[in-house]
Amino acid sequence: MKTDKIITVFGSSRPQQGDADYSDARSLGGELARAGFAVCSGGYGGVMEAVSRGAKEGGGKTYGVTAEFFKPKANAWIDVEVQMKTWHERLFELIRLGDGFVACKGGTGTLVELAVVWEMVNKAVIEAKPFSVLGDFWMPVLDRVREVELGHPAAWGEANERIVHVAASSADAVSHLVERLGR
Repeated sequence: MKTDKIITVFGSSRPQQGDADYSDARSLGGELARAGFAVCSGGYGGVMEAVSRGAKEGGGKTYGVTAEFFKPKANAWIDVEVQMKTWHERLFELIRLGDGFVACKGGTGTLVELAVVWEMVNKAVIEAKPFSVLGDFWMPVLDRVREVELGHPAAWGEANERIVHVAASSADAVSHLVERLGR
């Protein structure tokens, strides 16, 4: 039984220390921890490592959901590793653990994570949970999907309120999560 409010962060495995995307994720992790959130990620390198590192440096707790499918071990900044067997079990565990979500810049894996969470909240498969994307990287995708969905008369989750918040900065993302989760 979990007692921490956990924010699951999605993002690319490619950024390395010294890259802007790594620095942004590290800053996000620190701000989440200082706001009292535990941080969950996919547990490996890149954004996952950076957000976990930032959370640890900020005094927070970290979770990493890994999968036998990927083989490598969790990064050194993970307190609790949750190992799943398959890629899709890992994805749904990342979602299950999260009380809120942030998607950083990423590739196809991050796109899948963004789309699955968005759809699950949109269709009320899971309860509404706060969800931010960091920066404007995902705006073309969000805009195109909203353009199609909002053009139809059927009630769509975002017709009344935006499900995905576009955060201009880490501080903005954390502020949104704090406001929505009552921290």
